[in-house]
Amino acid sequence: MARRQAGSTRRVGDGGSFPFSGASHSKSRSSPLLSICLVLLGASLLIWYAYSGPGIFKTVKEVSKVSGDYSCTSEVQRSVSLLKKAYGGGMRKVLHVGPETCSVVSTLLKEDDETDAWGVEPYDIEDADSRCKSLVSKGLVRVADIKFPLPYRAKSFSLVIVSDALDYLSPKYLNKTVPELARIASDGVVLFAGLPGQQRAKVAELSKFGRPAKMRSASWWNRFFVQTSLEENEGPSKKFEQAVSKGSYKPACQVFHLKPLH
Repeated sequence: MARRQAGSTRRVGDGGSFPFSGASHSKSRSSPLLSICLVLLGASLLIWYAYSGPGIFKTVKEVSKVSGDYSCTSEVQRSVSLLKKAYGGGMRKVLHVGPETCSVVSTLLKEDDETDAWGVEPYDIEDADSRCKSLVSKGLVRVADIKFPLPYRAKSFSLVIVSDALDYLSPKYLNKTVPELARIASDGVVLFAGLPGQQRAKVAELSKFGRPAKMRSASWWNRFFVQTSLEENEGPSKKFEQAVSKGSYKPACQVFHLKPLH
């Protein structure tokens, strides 16, 4: 389903890389074993840098790494029961933000009669199915560019869940978007983010998002939260981790629990 960003055009961002540096000297002889050791050491340091980083969110764990294309939105649907255990009454009025939000809203409405759910789709949904169009016509789902302030008052929702959206934003827009999500939440924000090493958005699908996804490590997100004055929602975070440890489900995405901005 072809998608375009709602209201604006996204630009492809600069990709990050970890260059190796080294020099070859034709006039000197180096041991092959030493060269191999240096390469292995460099690779080990690269992997450690990419996946390291315990920060202020000590309960956040990169619990699994999957290869191939994946979707954090599908992870949201799989973890609904765990989120209910973590937030309890905080699931009474939920807003999901991200691609395929119609499927998440439908799942939340079916799971519990006491849960009211809405969704924000960051991309045009011209080719949406009848179910999604019905949710749009009822006002339960709207299309909006999340790089700009959302049309909701402060504390409009008890819980805001975001997935498959922030990985496509540059820090310039993340600095505004994530605090904005925390503004409209009364009990907290749950952020599902991709893991470094995961693949997202094939070349043929980049027209949906306007730029390739940027997979950031837990340490990067921890620094970002500190810089934007966002704090971990420790109570729900611990309950969520406990629920995960007791079950067979292991999230394939990073899950961060943030306090709302009051």
